[in-house]
Amino acid sequence: MKPLALIAIFCLALVSGAHAGEGHDHGDASPAANSSGPKRLPDGGVFMPKPAQRQIGVRTQPVEEGALPRAFELSGKVVMDPNAGGKVQALIAGRLEPGPRGFPSLGQRVNKGEVLAWVVPSAGMIERSNQSAQLAELRATKGLAEKRLTRLKELADTIPRKEIEAAESEVDSLNGRIAALGAGLSNRDALVAPVTGVVAMSNAVAGQVVEAREAVFEVVDPNRSRVEALAYDTAQALDVVSGSLAVGDARVPLAFVGAARSLREQALPLMFRGEGNALANLALGQPVKVFALTRSTVQGYRVPAAALVKNPANQAIVWVKTAPERFEPRTVTVEPLDGANVVVTTGLKAGDRVVVRGATLVNQVR
Repeated sequence: MKPLALIAIFCLALVSGAHAGEGHDHGDASPAANSSGPKRLPDGGVFMPKPAQRQIGVRTQPVEEGALPRAFELSGKVVMDPNAGGKVQALIAGRLEPGPRGFPSLGQRVNKGEVLAWVVPSAGMIERSNQSAQLAELRATKGLAEKRLTRLKELADTIPRKEIEAAESEVDSLNGRIAALGAGLSNRDALVAPVTGVVAMSNAVAGQVVEAREAVFEVVDPNRSRVEALAYDTAQALDVVSGSLAVGDARVPLAFVGAARSLREQALPLMFRGEGNALANLALGQPVKVFALTRSTVQGYRVPAAALVKNPANQAIVWVKTAPERFEPRTVTVEPLDGANVVVTTGLKAGDRVVVRGATLVNQVR
């Protein structure tokens, strides 16, 4: 081989073996793909290894078909039990004064019959003057009656006994009238707690002037609250047997008290009662969603409401575990049940393991 040919081969070998040092490459090489992490499969399913499932807390449970009560959702609010709460209203117009323990604060516990405040009557100047004049006249009449009674008692041996008794009765009558009129000028109206409970509302300020029938306090027993819901379908309202509502992730059962027989704003009020102190954490007037359960039933699967998610087409789906590390989306149709759970009527079959915890995170895998 000629020397020039050898030199050319040597140069080509140097060029083909040359490479950039660490930190001087141009990023042309593609990074190694992470084939062991969660990923969306071409058929729409999700591959998720066991470590990833434990990390995000995926939990599944099998479902079984059964006859579940048909329910419908109502708008409601928390109201007081008329036997365990009440309003404290002023009977007369006047000025407020604190009770023996001062004005009660919001949330303070009070006992039935406890004086919460006093109302000092606000009589006009002319009215008070007339009452004072009448009181003075009664006192003068009383003085004359007492002197007459004294003279009659001195002549007790010569006059009939009935005249002395009539004079004594007149003096007693005048004493009573004077006491009643004096109390009317200086007496105060006591505002007492109607039930034992906590103060839910207070409009009392020292020196405040209130009108007759004005609500000053509201006392309720938080352990005996009720829920009032409005039903716009009379047939559904008459078929209700019980109810429930969801407080956070917990389901609160409600006992059906009864339905009204007169419409209010084109709706029929339904009354529910919580068992025990189930409604103690809710405030009066707080809006809630009530799920009324009826006598009629529907065939389906009970699934926690947290298992429902939306697909890109905005359809309700649940994720079903078909293999140890594989999850499959199922489009379902649902009906309300009790707030914490729903009834899946189509899209599942008995024995499917539905993701009941971590479904949102599984749905986000791409």
